[in-house]
Amino acid sequence: MATTPTPDQDHPGAPPSASTPARPGQLTGGFQLFRIFGIPVYLHSSWIIIFLLITVSLGQQFTSLHPAWSTQQHWALGIITSILFFGSLLFHELSHSVVARRYKIPVQSITLYVFGGLSSISRDPSSALQEFNIAIAGPVSSLFLGGCFWLVTHYFHGNELVVASCTWLWEINVMLAVFNLIPGFPLDGGRVLRSIAWGVTGDFTRATKIASYAGRFFAYVMIFIGVWWAFHGSLVNGIWTAFIGWFLLSAARESYAQVAVRNTLTGVRAGDIMTQDVPTVERNISVDDYVHEVLRTGRRCHVVTGAGRPVGLVTLASARAVPREEWANTSIQAVMMPFDRAHCATPDEPALGVLQRMQTEDINQMPVVADGAIVGMIARDTILHVLQTRLQLGHLAS
Repeated sequence: MATTPTPDQDHPGAPPSASTPARPGQLTGGFQLFRIFGIPVYLHSSWIIIFLLITVSLGQQFTSLHPAWSTQQHWALGIITSILFFGSLLFHELSHSVVARRYKIPVQSITLYVFGGLSSISRDPSSALQEFNIAIAGPVSSLFLGGCFWLVTHYFHGNELVVASCTWLWEINVMLAVFNLIPGFPLDGGRVLRSIAWGVTGDFTRATKIASYAGRFFAYVMIFIGVWWAFHGSLVNGIWTAFIGWFLLSAARESYAQVAVRNTLTGVRAGDIMTQDVPTVERNISVDDYVHEVLRTGRRCHVVTGAGRPVGLVTLASARAVPREEWANTSIQAVMMPFDRAHCATPDEPALGVLQRMQTEDINQMPVVADGAIVGMIARDTILHVLQTRLQLGHLAS
C-alpha cells in the first residue's frame, strides 16, 4: 500500500493509494472504466468525493497564485490537474501490477476509490526478492512521473497553465513516492521492510509481524501529529493527517490478520470440513413448495435433480426473485442455475481458496465434486467457524 503525503496549503489533499494484495471482493459499488494490459480498471463510487475535494482545492490554489487568470481557467485547470493526478495513481498501481504479472502472480483488478487506488492480486509473492521488486515498483514509478513533470516545468515555458499544473504534479508525485517509502506496513516501504526481514529471517509470518508493528508505530505517530496540529491552529491539516494515520493503523492490523488467517487455514481442505449431507429437490417442484422446504429444513441451497442426476443449483435468494403471486405456478427449474455454470470445489482444494472464491462470487454455499459426482456441500459459515475455532485453540495453546 502506498499513501500520498499530508496536504498543506500548497499541496491540496491527496488520498492514500493502496497497492496491497487485497481480499477478493473487497471494493464493490464501482463500475469498470477500461482494461489495461488485460487488467480491468474500476472506478469506485466513493472516488467522486476525493476528486471533488482535490479539484476544489486546486481551483482555490490557482485562484490565489494566479489572480490574473479567468475563473474558467482556474477551475478548468483544477479539473485537468485532478484527472492527471489520478492518472498518476493509476500509473503507480499499474507498476505494481505489471511486476506482479512478471512473476506469474495474477492481477484481478485495479480500483480507484476514495483513498486513491488498490491493486488486487490473487496471492502473496513467493520470495523476498519478488516482494521487494513488486513493492519498490510503485515509488519508482511515482519518482519517474515526478521527473517527467519536473522536466516540463523547467524546460517548457510556452504556457503558464501547463507549467502551473506540472509544478503541482511533480511535487505531489515526489511526495507520494517519499511518503510511500516510510518503512511501515502496509505502505510500499513497509513491504520493502517485510521483504528484507523475510530475506534475513526466512520466515514470512515473522517478517509480516515486524512490518505490521512498524506500520502501527508510524500510524500512531501520524495520529499524534494530526491531533497536535488540530489543537494548534491547523485544524484541517490535523484532521486529515490523523484520519490517514487511523486508516494506516486499521490497514496494518488487517494486513497481519490476513496472514494469520492464511496460516490458520493452511492444510485444511474442502473435503475436511464439507458436509456429506447434500440437500436435493426435484426440478419439477414449484417455487412455493421449495420455499416451504427451506422453511422446514433451514437449508438455503439445494442441488436440483432430474432423473436422478444433478441438473442445477437453487437458492432461497433465486426463488425469492420470483413475484410472490407466481410461486405456485413457477417451477424451480426456471430459477435454478444450470449445474455446468455452478461454482464447485474439489475435496482437495484448500479451504482458504474456496473461501476466497466464495467472497469473489458472493456465494454462501458450494457443492464439492469428485469424479463427476457431488460428494458434499461446503458453506462459507462452516469455513469461518473452523477458522474461529482454530484461532481460539491457537491462542489457548500459546
